[in-house]
Amino acid sequence: MTLSNGRPYLAIPGPSVMPERVLQEMHRAAPNIYEGALVEMVAGIVPDLRYVARTEGHVAMYICNGHGAWEAALANTVAPGETVLVPACGRFGFGWADMAAGMGIETQVIDHGRRTPIDPERVRAALLADSGQKIKAILAVHVDTSSSVRSDVAALRAVLDETGHPALLMADCIASLGCDRFEMDAWGVDVIITGSQKGLMVPPGMGFVFFNDRADAARQRLPLVSRYWDWSPRAHPEMFYQYFGGTAPTHHLFGLRAALDMIRAEGIEAVWARHAALARTVWAAVEHWGQDGPLRLNIEDPAHRSHAVSTLRVGAPLGARLREWTDRKAGVTLGIGLGMSEPEDPKGEGYFRFGHMGHVNGHMILGLLGVVEAGLCALEIPHRAGGASAAAARLAELA
Repeated sequence: MTLSNGRPYLAIPGPSVMPERVLQEMHRAAPNIYEGALVEMVAGIVPDLRYVARTEGHVAMYICNGHGAWEAALANTVAPGETVLVPACGRFGFGWADMAAGMGIETQVIDHGRRTPIDPERVRAALLADSGQKIKAILAVHVDTSSSVRSDVAALRAVLDETGHPALLMADCIASLGCDRFEMDAWGVDVIITGSQKGLMVPPGMGFVFFNDRADAARQRLPLVSRYWDWSPRAHPEMFYQYFGGTAPTHHLFGLRAALDMIRAEGIEAVWARHAALARTVWAAVEHWGQDGPLRLNIEDPAHRSHAVSTLRVGAPLGARLREWTDRKAGVTLGIGLGMSEPEDPKGEGYFRFGHMGHVNGHMILGLLGVVEAGLCALEIPHRAGGASAAAARLAELA
């Protein structure tokens, strides 16, 4: 017998759960793409995107996923043959470095492993060693979706200022924007990227690059930027189609308008607080279960844990077995152990991930944890019983 019939719950770190309001706004006939309501709506989307990113800077919108946003950010700031510094804490730090390498950019990677955040002192050492100031940008992932580690981006700006190094500070906020606190202008970040499918609660398909005047000056010195990735006409369009380098992603925009309205109504500070409370609820359950078994949060220090995604290790093949059970028996899909392979576990089957980002609330998280506890029992995975109750008690404290 299965109890998975009914509405499924995709508890992975993106695509996140889409609100009914977003889905309803997308369910409409194709609009006029030349004039009228759509054109007026998009003009209002830009300031609300700035609100979420906490910036007065520029916004370029692309029809792409996060990998496209990586390329867009690099295409406008770094030329082939130039150098970037990439302090990596998981799969996505290495992914951005690989994207740069594929564009002919030299990469200096500082491997931090998968359980610790970016160390500003290691970055400082690399900058001081760069006597010719060849490094044009630091590519930092704020929250690595694979390892769930959260790094201190503001500390990297402090290091750049203290060393007097002119490199741009660029941040991947795909997993964190609209979930974890991020302050682009206050933290001195020159470029950030994100996608539509996580904290913005819209289907995958749109990428966003936010940039300040300093980054735009880097764009102006480049001899060539491809027509599609060039952020100048997208951020300062003379005609509507230039926002998107062609036809607008019409129905994504309807969904995005609804999502931004929801974020505005809740308030970004409240959005951050909600994610923090729900993350601590998740941690309470996992820490309780782990007292009598192998289950552990991948990031030991709570100060370095994401509020949007949690990576858990339980040992191969238990992670894969638990994911299969929750999906088939209860309709809850957990995230795979992406990028968490080890010599003794080449497929990363000893890991799984919870996505607790975007359109999530208390009953969704408690339901998720209850299903996982049922799976631990059904599969006879050693754990201390009562993790879901511990989570409920923590939620009661935080609510």
